[in-house]
Amino acid sequence: MKEIIGTKLGMSKIFGDDGVAIPVSVIEAGPCVVVAKRTPEKNGYDAVQVGFGTKRGNLFNKPEIGYAKKAGIEPRRYLRELRYEGDLEIGKEIKVDIFNKGERV
Repeated sequence: MKEIIGTKLGMSKIFGDDGVAIPVSVIEAGPCVVVAKRTPEKNGYDAVQVGFGTKRGNLFNKPEIGYAKKAGIEPRRYLRELRYEGDLEIGKEIKVDIFNKGERV
């Protein structure tokens, strides 16, 4: 399963070939940065922790800054763990190009 973090910007509509209006959500997705890896040897499962978004530097607390510095990246607003079986290294960006045109998300 392909996953990425995003924020909903709003709603809109597109028109099909037959003229019917289709409601759609407008989402700003990615780029997400890999912050940490979870391995079966250490954690018992495969997953990656990804970060998305930014906020002013003075809004992060010291543990958040230290955690990001240890990973070698800038602190991120959202941190989420995604099940992912693949070869992703810490610091690599995941972009929306992992999805193909026409895929339902």
